Amino acid sequence: MITGEYPPQAGGVSDYTRLVASGLAAAGDAVHVWCPPCAGWDPEDSGVFVHRELGAMTPYDLLRVGRMLDKFPKPWRILVQWVPHAFGFRSANLPLSLWLWNRAFAHKDHIEIMLHEPYLPMRQDRLRHSALAVVHRMMLAAVLRAASRVWTAIPKWEEYCRPYTFGKPIPFTWLPVVSNIPVDHQSGATRAVRARSAPSDGCMIGHFGTCGGAIGDALRALLPALLDQPKRAVLLIGQDSQRARDELLKDYPLLGDKIHATGPLSPEEVSWHISACDMMLQPYPDGVSSRRGSLMAALSHGKPIVATSGRLTEPLWHECGPVVLVPAGNHDQMIAVTETLLADSGKRERLGSAAKIMYDRRFGLQNLIGLLRNEANRGNPVDKLEGIRIVGQDAATPQQSS
Repeated sequence: MITGEYPPQAGGVSDYTRLVASGLAAAGDAVHVWCPPCAGWDPEDSGVFVHRELGAMTPYDLLRVGRMLDKFPKPWRILVQWVPHAFGFRSANLPLSLWLWNRAFAHKDHIEIMLHEPYLPMRQDRLRHSALAVVHRMMLAAVLRAASRVWTAIPKWEEYCRPYTFGKPIPFTWLPVVSNIPVDHQSGATRAVRARSAPSDGCMIGHFGTCGGAIGDALRALLPALLDQPKRAVLLIGQDSQRARDELLKDYPLLGDKIHATGPLSPEEVSWHISACDMMLQPYPDGVSSRRGSLMAALSHGKPIVATSGRLTEPLWHECGPVVLVPAGNHDQMIAVTETLLADSGKRERLGSAAKIMYDRRFGLQNLIGLLRNEANRGNPVDKLEGIRIVGQDAATPQQSS
């Protein structure tokens, strides 16, 4: 894997890459992660070697990394965690795409892409962002030319990418993201959260993830109406949650004792706070989808969820019914269905159980690792694949994949 971020650097892709790396290593693969430098200690996961040699991902840095990669005996695979804005150059790192193209054709590397996000939308308010949208498409076209397989966080990304394959028959495989928040069952910690934030004999509505942008606008439209009833509280969980609370209280100062915010938390603390909520409210502007780590966290904790459907929502969310869906932007309907759920503890319990079952069966880490290790090997032109190299600083001694 080549990744633009890796712990201790904060970020969803950072946490995701570590989970995948450690999962592959636990399954028996030799895993090498290459990423940019970052202050702090590298995580010590058995079987995972971290190389922080990508630097600023300049052409010189990439050539140096290429020479290091060539010291490793083949066969091996390179799995790229693709998020354009994570690779420096103000998200316009075309040299990286061309380097991957060169690795595929000149060095015969087997390159796979994990596509978290393909590119910026073409319609942008600023000229610079419009130019970036064009560059992102150029980067994607070069990477797709180099790739032998593309893994997508949501099926919709295949539709977005196909025009940029220019007819090349690349297999696309849906690989939903996993929750970055391990479920930490500490009943004492969960009770302490409820004691601080939840009303006695009442309900606490949770929201996990970003509270800004379009999601923040939706929360400001939803929460005052939902908190108009007694014995209710809201818990905003996430890095920018305190700022969102402050903005809400500017317009609704009387809700100060009903709206709570956590600010930044460790994964264990996030788990305690999600566990303390009676239900989760997740209004995504583009709809619920398997690319949303915040959704996966709520599912894995077995929480009843009210969310939105939109252009990126996969059919399974309508078919399986573990989440109550409302069209994105329909705030009145979202308030109504949330009220119904708050009034019916039995329905909340059934939805929570269905959410947990669905996550374990379809989205758990073991499913992701199984796909990466088995399905890719069946369709791989390399006769034998024995490990995955993930790209980062400190070059470890080249070792034969086990």
